[in-house]
Amino acid sequence: MYTRCSDVIFHEFCIGNRMEAVLVYIDGLAHIEEVDQHVLAPLQQDFPMDCTLADIRGKIAVSSIKPVDTIAKVLEEISGGNPVLLMEREPHGLAIGLPKWEKRAIDEPSAESVLRGPREGFIESLRTNTALLRRKIRTPHLKIVTMSMGTYTSTQIALAYLEGVAAPALVEEMTNRLQRIEIDGILESVYIEELIEDNPFSPFPQLLSTERPDVASAYLLEGHVVVLIDGTPSVLIAPITFYSLLQSPEDYYERFVVGTAIRWLRYFFFLISLLGPSFYVAVITYHQEMIPNALLITMARSREQIPFPAIIEALLMESMFEALREAGARLPKQIGTAVSIVGALVIGQAAIAAGIVSAPMVMVVAITGVASFMAPRFTVGIAIRLLRFPMMVLAGFLGLLGLIMGGILILNHLFKLRSFGAPYMAPLAPMQWRSLNDVLWRAPRWLMTKRPHMTGAWNPIRQPRGQRPGPHKGETGD
Repeated sequence: MYTRCSDVIFHEFCIGNRMEAVLVYIDGLAHIEEVDQHVLAPLQQDFPMDCTLADIRGKIAVSSIKPVDTIAKVLEEISGGNPVLLMEREPHGLAIGLPKWEKRAIDEPSAESVLRGPREGFIESLRTNTALLRRKIRTPHLKIVTMSMGTYTSTQIALAYLEGVAAPALVEEMTNRLQRIEIDGILESVYIEELIEDNPFSPFPQLLSTERPDVASAYLLEGHVVVLIDGTPSVLIAPITFYSLLQSPEDYYERFVVGTAIRWLRYFFFLISLLGPSFYVAVITYHQEMIPNALLITMARSREQIPFPAIIEALLMESMFEALREAGARLPKQIGTAVSIVGALVIGQAAIAAGIVSAPMVMVVAITGVASFMAPRFTVGIAIRLLRFPMMVLAGFLGLLGLIMGGILILNHLFKLRSFGAPYMAPLAPMQWRSLNDVLWRAPRWLMTKRPHMTGAWNPIRQPRGQRPGPHKGETGD
């Protein structure tokens, strides 16, 4: 099976100068120094003539040893970095837990940085990531179930949930969806996300992806389940709601007044990022009476040399802005930011000077671009960027009526969407008053006494009431 595999080592030797044996491992995945010291050196000492497998196992000074009795198990252990010891006249081999994986250090995720809060993030090592969760939630109720996926990659997948908090039906549903996956290989979490989500044709994500252990732990405490994949720092959280994608970890690391104000600001600019160019196109094309006279005269003067209608202007500028953003993301970090910012300034100014677009249109596109950067999750931000173009087309042909129609279609889609059976727009649709204290505003910690209804109904009590500090200490709040 390992013919023409130069990195697979078959080390033949004799145990106690009598029993023939072979140690099989992959160079670069096994810890060679530990193998020499704790496996080969003890086994090449003198053994009694009637030594058994238990005697041989006792000589190996490694804590993690398990028997293997099939070729499939041997291949699995070798591919996982564990050397396998095979012996003459023994029906079982021994898989010795001495893997050695190269991995990067734990650092802060660049896409989810915070001003206040933990600075650690998940890495590509599955066991390191599960240890980070264990470090946050130190209870045996945190269950982590491991399974293998991928015909050729045999990628390790871990399902984590908090027993007694997560609904058993949710855990069973996630397990069933994971176990029915049949694929040749899994290289990133999106491979799994596209195979287990409820509506694969929706532009909106139905699972939340994060690289922060504190975020994953917070969702575990609310009754969600977390899927960790070996080889990627991104973990998947389910179920989620639309509002989960608009919440930042820093909302909970600042005082509740500040967190609420920033959340409202984020909601407002989220609407601008979706409707800003469309509203401008609709008003400047069909509803000029909505613009004050002084501003209308200024805008008309800036557009008198423009050969294109507003809809063409908007599509040109938005396409160029998206191209610059993608170019800045793909270029090396040292020059990517400079290219995107300088390119936007130079091209915008040149377009105005050439009479291709008007100055108000450049300003609207710039404000929309800044607003789109306020989305804390890249997945929902790119969904809004895609929906912005059909909204502009509707506004260009039907004015505000097209804008309203587009908004109704998007809301209708969101209201029908589900994430593992949970309504995507909960707790506003269906209305759940108890859960609104973490959607419309960020309630103070002493008022968040119950878990969200959709995921915490199995164990709703988060903390006892009556913990309000200050002169009214002891009063209850819910």
